[in-house]
Amino acid sequence: MKKKYAILIFSKPPIPGLVKTRMTIERGGGFTQEQAAQFFKCSLWDVTELAMWCMDDLEALNKEERENDPGAPERSYDLFISTTPEKNVELMKETIEVIGEWPRPIHYMFDTGATFDDHFDNAFKEIFDQGYEAIVSIGADIPTLPRAHVTLAFQWLIYFSEVLGTPGFVQAPCQECGTSLVGFNFDTPINHQSIYYNMTGRPALDGYVEKLVEGNIPNAYLSPVADVDEMEDLAHCLSCARALRVASEFQTGIYVPKRVLQWADLLGLRATTPPNTNHDPRQYFDEEEDGADAPVLEPEETEGHL
Repeated sequence: MKKKYAILIFSKPPIPGLVKTRMTIERGGGFTQEQAAQFFKCSLWDVTELAMWCMDDLEALNKEERENDPGAPERSYDLFISTTPEKNVELMKETIEVIGEWPRPIHYMFDTGATFDDHFDNAFKEIFDQGYEAIVSIGADIPTLPRAHVTLAFQWLIYFSEVLGTPGFVQAPCQECGTSLVGFNFDTPINHQSIYYNMTGRPALDGYVEKLVEGNIPNAYLSPVADVDEMEDLAHCLSCARALRVASEFQTGIYVPKRVLQWADLLGLRATTPPNTNHDPRQYFDEEEDGADAPVLEPEETEGHL
């Protein structure tokens, strides 16, 4: 038996003025439109390579699975990159392939709809209609996404489908109550409607959780991973990426976003924090008292909004 699975990357073409505009000088950031687009292009290349590595990992796991159980399905993994509108598909293909031949084929597609929720639903449906068992979608602006996240996402979806006997869902939050990774089986009773386009102020992560609870859908939670939309996000990303680069000399199984790092090193970018000239503000830090006489602070009422 053969089963196929898909990694899906949603991405705009890295056109100046179209991508990462919150990082530009015009929007209060520090980059020109060209520099912001350069970052996004490097991130897109890194995330694409990360997906290639993850597919290698997953097929190696399947080989081991089949060696232990000859009756196990033969699992294959494909990469889809979806952009919009249709006229940008060729530009996206040129952008991805300008750095040379990739070790695996890439399927290019375009997504449509009146809202971002529609674009998600239509892209997922188009892939599922081709006979794929499950899809894991990742963002093009998350170059520090752990390699193991994608592997674990598919393992959970396979577990839900083949061990529990019911389709499931997996997600990893981002730093702003949204998601960095979303995946589900072809027959999971869920969609993206009212997730990203809603008028109530409910975050995307909470929207998915509400659907999961309402539908009693088995689901898995992976640790949060920050995407890059603001300058502060980029500072965090670069610090993590440099830590990954140092750790990679000793730690196996991690991916280093080398193109983003090359771009940052070329520009001389460094994360900074304000100097701390004060003592630690925690009470009793420099004293021997045990805090037994400290006042008890009662929670104050709020309007319920953070």
